[in-house]
Amino acid sequence: MPECPTFLRLPARSAKPRSRGITHVLDSGLTPEGTRAFLGQAAALVDIVKVGWGIGYVDPTLEERVGLCMAHDCPVSLGGTLLEVAAIQDRVGELRDWALKVGMTHIEVSDGLRALPPGRKQALIRELAADFVVLAETGAKEGNYPPTPAEWAQEMDGDLDAGASWVIAEGRESGTVGLYHADQGIREGLVSAILGRVPQDKVIFEAPGKSQQAWFVQHVGTDVNIGNVAPAGVLALETLRLGLRADTADTAAAGALR
Repeated sequence: MPECPTFLRLPARSAKPRSRGITHVLDSGLTPEGTRAFLGQAAALVDIVKVGWGIGYVDPTLEERVGLCMAHDCPVSLGGTLLEVAAIQDRVGELRDWALKVGMTHIEVSDGLRALPPGRKQALIRELAADFVVLAETGAKEGNYPPTPAEWAQEMDGDLDAGASWVIAEGRESGTVGLYHADQGIREGLVSAILGRVPQDKVIFEAPGKSQQAWFVQHVGTDVNIGNVAPAGVLALETLRLGLRADTADTAAAGALR
């Protein structure tokens, strides 16, 4: 495959496997052909692919698509909602066995439906960390949990202690809840509270919108971990990280020249 040019002075970006500057992609049901094309173009920039919601459960091509991702060094995660439904129905063991069978290496643990009893989320993290890389999400689908930034940060800290490798700050695919106001504006106090307690390289901020991604690059840095990125948006996000787009050109260029 042809290599990209290297003649510009740009912010440094590490090669995979990365511990910072992670791009976490939301797969909302690509076909095998679409998965193959996406990876052929962008695999070097993709660190985790999340099969969103319960799509993996109803996708007969899931195992084939997981294999394609793994062949491109792109680990695959199940979405948290599917695990929550399994937990509610007391079927976590069956879900674990099935996920391992189809080749999953990562799994998201969340309580976005707010249906798990107290302590259950962190118990699931401890249980599943024996077989998977666990990503633990904080936030609810209705957008008002946890109620304070301090409680968000406290929950994330506890999830890391329970065995999560990363914690995810909820933003949904709409970018209108959790980290964001209904108009997609950033809850800056929440971001500050999270980064005041949790190491930056352990947090993935869901940021589906371009303006949200640009804000995180400008205020947290090129190596901020960004999640819920659409497959078609991976290259565009990388241009934001590198200052190859007007939204971040000044910030990233200054970083490259220091």
